[in-house]
Amino acid sequence: MDVLPYLLHGFEVALRPDNLLYCFLGVLGGTLVGVLPGLGPQSAIVLLLPGIVYLDPVSAIIMLAGVYYGSMYGGSTTSILVNIPGEAASVVTCIDGHQMALQGRAGPALGIAAFGSFIAGTFGIALLTVAGAPIAEFALRFGPPEYFSLMCLALIVLIHLTGTSLRRGLISACAGLFLGTIGMDLVTGQPRFTLSFTVLMDGVGLIPMIMGLYGVTEVLLNIERGIQRTVVQHKIGSLLPSRQDWRESAAPIARGTLLGSVLGMLPGAGVVLASFLSYAVERKLSRHPERFGKGAIAGVAGPESANNAAAQCGFIPLLTLGIPANVATTLLLAALVLLGIQPSPMLVQSHPDLFWGTIASMYVGNVMLLVLNLPLIGIWVQVLRVPYALLFPVILLFCMLGVYMINRNVIEIWIMLGFGVIGYIMKKTAYEFAPLVLAMVIAPIFENAFRQSLILSLGSLSTFVTRPISATLLACAALLLLVPLVPQLRTVLGRLKE
Repeated sequence: MDVLPYLLHGFEVALRPDNLLYCFLGVLGGTLVGVLPGLGPQSAIVLLLPGIVYLDPVSAIIMLAGVYYGSMYGGSTTSILVNIPGEAASVVTCIDGHQMALQGRAGPALGIAAFGSFIAGTFGIALLTVAGAPIAEFALRFGPPEYFSLMCLALIVLIHLTGTSLRRGLISACAGLFLGTIGMDLVTGQPRFTLSFTVLMDGVGLIPMIMGLYGVTEVLLNIERGIQRTVVQHKIGSLLPSRQDWRESAAPIARGTLLGSVLGMLPGAGVVLASFLSYAVERKLSRHPERFGKGAIAGVAGPESANNAAAQCGFIPLLTLGIPANVATTLLLAALVLLGIQPSPMLVQSHPDLFWGTIASMYVGNVMLLVLNLPLIGIWVQVLRVPYALLFPVILLFCMLGVYMINRNVIEIWIMLGFGVIGYIMKKTAYEFAPLVLAMVIAPIFENAFRQSLILSLGSLSTFVTRPISATLLACAALLLLVPLVPQLRTVLGRLKE
C-alpha cells in the first residue's frame, strides 16, 4: 500500500489553521502537565474530555494526542531540575539527569533530552505511518468472532502487564464489563441494573467515571502523600550539548529509539518499561558503568528516547486495532467513543481524515515541541514553584464543572465523587484502573460481537475456536492467563514428588 498520497492528505488536514491551533494547544498543555509532578497526561486528558464533545472529532483527537506525547517531553524537565518525575516514564531520568543539574550541567541534560525525544518521536511516527495501514488492512478480515477474541486478548494482555496481581486485574476487568452493561439493552430495549434511576438508563457516564478515577483520586493521593520540591538553583546555561555530549549520546539515542518502538506497541506499561530497560542496557554496554548514577549523559539520552518512541508507537495498536497500549491511550480510546467513533480496524477506511490527520499532526507536533521546549525552560522553572495547595483545588473544581456541563445534572457530580472514593480505595488495595476503564469502554463492542457470533453460528460456541484467527487470539489469551500459574504448578508438582 502506497502511503504517500494518504500522508499528504493527512498533512492537508493537520495544517488547517484550526487543527494547527489545537495541535499547538495540545503539545503546550502536555508539556505543562509533564512538568508539574503529580499530574501527568491522564489528568490532563480527563480534564479535557467534557469539552471535546463540542469539537470536530479530528481536532479533538489531534489535541488529546498532543497532550499525551507532549507530556513525555515535559516530564524530563521536572526530573532533571527537581528530582521528581513529572510522568512515570521519566522516573529513570532523575537518576543521572538531576546529578548533571547538581554539577551545573542542567542545560546539556535538558538539551539532549529534548533532541533525543525529537529524534525518537519522529522515528516512532514514521513507523506508525508505514505499519499502521497494513496492520489495519489485515485486520479487515476480522468478523464478529475475531472481534470478540481480540477484545478478550486485549483485556488479558492489559491485565497481565499493568497489574501486580492477575486476580486483582481480572476483578477490575469484570467490574468494568458489568458497569458497561448497565442501561438499556440494545437488542431487547429492556433496562438492566438501573435500580430504577433515570440517570442510569443510558448507562454509567463514562466521563464522570474517568474523572472520578483519574482526577479526584489523584488529588486525594497527592494531598495525602504531599510533594516536597526544591528546584535546582544553579544557572541552567547553554542548552546545546557539546560534541563530546553528542558522541556519548548518539548510540544510546539510537538504541533507546529502537527499544521504545518495539515495546511501545505492546499493551501494558510499554512506555515505562522502555525507559527502564533502556537505562539497564546503556549501563550494561557502557565502557564506564561506574559513571551511571553520578551524571552520565547516556543515562538521560537513552531512556528519554525510549519513552518518546514508545509513546508514539502506542498509537499503532490504538488506531489500527482499537487496542490501547497503556492508561493514557485507554483514555484516548474512551475519547473516540465519546465522539461517536467506534475504534476498530475499519477506522482507516471509515475515518481517513482522523487516521491520517492524527499521524500527520504528530510530525507537526514533534517540531513544535522541539521549538517550544528549549526556549520555555525558564518559564517551566517558575511553574514548578506553584504551591500545590493552590493547584489541587483548581483541578477538583475543573473536574466538577466539566462533569456538570455535559448534561447539567448534579447527580453525575456525585457519581464522579463516588468513583473518586472507589479509585482511592482501589489504589490503596493495589487494584489497577486501566482494566476497569478498558472493559467498560469495550463492553458494548464485546457484547455485540459475542451476540452476533452466536447468531451467525446458530448458537454454537465452536465458532470461536474453528475460525483460525479467532482461535489463535483465544489461545494467546489462555496462554497469558496460565503463565502466572506456572510457578504454583511447579511447587505442587515438587510436593507430589516428595
